[in-house]
Amino acid sequence: MALDPNIRSHLALPAVCAPMTAVTGPELVTEACKSGIIGALPPQNAKRFEEFEGWMKQIDDDLKQFRDANPNTRVGPLAINLSTQKSLDEIAEDMKLCAKYGIKIFITAMGNPSEMAKRVHDYGGVIWHDVTSLKHAEKAMQAGVDGMTCIGAGGGGHSGTMSHLVLVPKVRQMFNGTIIMAGAVATGAVIRAGEILGADLAYLGTRMIATKEARVDPRYSQMLADDTSQDLIFTPKVTGVPANWMKNSLRLVGLDPDDLPVAKGHRDRSHLPEGVTPWRDIWSGGQAMDLINDVPTVAELVKRLRQEYVAACQIPDMADAARQSGEALSA
Repeated sequence: MALDPNIRSHLALPAVCAPMTAVTGPELVTEACKSGIIGALPPQNAKRFEEFEGWMKQIDDDLKQFRDANPNTRVGPLAINLSTQKSLDEIAEDMKLCAKYGIKIFITAMGNPSEMAKRVHDYGGVIWHDVTSLKHAEKAMQAGVDGMTCIGAGGGGHSGTMSHLVLVPKVRQMFNGTIIMAGAVATGAVIRAGEILGADLAYLGTRMIATKEARVDPRYSQMLADDTSQDLIFTPKVTGVPANWMKNSLRLVGLDPDDLPVAKGHRDRSHLPEGVTPWRDIWSGGQAMDLINDVPTVAELVKRLRQEYVAACQIPDMADAARQSGEALSA
C-alpha cells in the first residue's frame, strides 16, 4: 500500500468523496471530512473565483470549529480538483488560494497531466489523476503523478470499461504510488475489497450524490434510490465522451434514450434541447444504484460504511488452510 501516512492518520475510513460537477459544494465536502474521509472539491462548481474563495473560508472555519469541539476525532483532509479546462493563470490563482488553506492533495481528470504534475510538485503537493485504462495509466506514470484513480466498469460519469478485478491489480504491478479504486463503490465491503485488490483508497461518487448534502435536484437523488442499473445508458452521444446517463433524466428533458441526437464533439451542446446542460439537467449515475435505497446524511452514510467495512475485515478466511497445504506440498 502506498498512501502517505500523514494522510492515512487523518482517516477513519479509506475513502474519498469524489469531486462531482454540478453536485459537490462546501456542505458535502465539509461533512465528508467531519466523517473521517477525504472530501474533494471542484472549484469550477463555483460561478466565479470569489465564490470559490468564500467556499474555502467556509469549509476551513467549519472544520476548525469541529476539530476544536472534537479533539479526538479523525477529520479527513480536503482535496481540490484542478480543471484542465481552465487557463494556466486561473489554475495558478486557484493554487495560490489552496496554499493559504494548506491543501496538499490535488485531483485531475482527462488529458495529459504532465504540466499539472509539474505545477503541483513545484507547489509541494501530490497529484492524483483519473485513468480508465492501462494505456491511460502508463501515460499518467510517464507524467509523474503521485496517485491514480482507477475508474473501472460500471462507474458514473466518464466510466471505464475494464473490470476493477484486472485494472486495480495490474496498475498496482506497474505503479508504486497511491491507487484509488473508483466505479460502483457503495458499501464498506467494496471499500475493503479494493484494498485486497491493491488499492489504498476507494472513490464514492454515485453513492454520495444520494445524500442530503449534495447540491442536486431532490428528484435526482431520489431517482438514484428508486432506479437500477438497468435504467442507465452508456453512450458518448450526450457530451461526445462515453458516460453513464440515467434514462429517466433524459426523458425529463424531452430526449428519447433509444434515439439520442449525436454530439459533434467533446463539450458540444448544440444537439441538446435549448438550455439543457449535461450533469446539471441530464443526470449521471453508476451501477452502484443497485445498492442505493435511501438518501441519508453524509454522517449517517459514512457511519454505515464504517460498520460494513469493519464487518468485511472480520470475514473468516482460509489463509491457514492455504498455508498448511503449501507446507505439506513442499515437505
